This record gives sequence, structure tokens and C-alpha cells, in this order.
Amino acid sequence: MPCVGAVVVHDGRLLVVRRGQEPGRGRWSVPGGRVETGESLAAACAREVHEETGLRVDVHEPVGRVERPAPDGSTYVIDDLACSVRGPDDPVAGDDADDARWVTRAELAALPLVDLLHDTLDAWGVLDRLR
Repeated sequence: MPCVGAVVVHDGRLLVVRRGQEPGRGRWSVPGGRVETGESLAAACAREVHEETGLRVDVHEPVGRVERPAPDGSTYVIDDLACSVRGPDDPVAGDDADDARWVTRAELAALPLVDLLHDTLDAWGVLDRLR
């Protein structure tokens, strides 16, 4: 099942959302979700960020790809894309996100994250960009 994740770093902080739905309900992740039929990865990424945080982003290069099990036994194939904020940068949770915020490296480490998020972002060099 094709999905996207948005890796949005702004002023040394990462944009994260607390998931309001399974999988990962109550845990923090980067904004993202399923790619709709006929939708490009970039369009899906920008849509998901806007739905979950109210922010508008420009979508850039791929950061990495992960595969995670879906509750129905299928597999989510998640393409994570680098994004930059366009316009106001105050996130407001929406859609299936219970909360949305910018976090530093230390703040990220203190949050209950979805499985493997911290290690994956570290392996991709994202944490090096955070203050």
C-alpha cells in the first residue's frame, strides 16, 4: 500500500504529529498517509501535511523509504520526502492528528514515537539537522 511521510525541518526543528488513529494512535510521527489513486508522491505528501497540520509545504527530494506492517496484514510502503514550509509556520492539528508541533532533537527523543522513527531519522541524517 503506497504511503508518504513528510520530513519538514524548519529553524532546526522537525514537524511532528500525534496520531489520532491506528496504527500508532497516541504516538508521534512525521505527517503522512496513504497515496490516493492517480496521485503523485509529492501531491500526496503536500496534501497530508496540509490536512494534518494546516501548513503548506514545497516537496523536495526523497529522504528514504521504509516498509511497515498494516493492521490488515498488508504492508505500508512509505516514501519519506523532504519538505520546506511555505508561508505561516504555526501548525494546527487536523484530520487524523491529535496534535502537531515543531520539536528539537531532545524534544523528539522524549516523545513516545511510532516504532523505529527515531532510529530511521538518525540513519537518514535528519537528526543532524535539528538543534
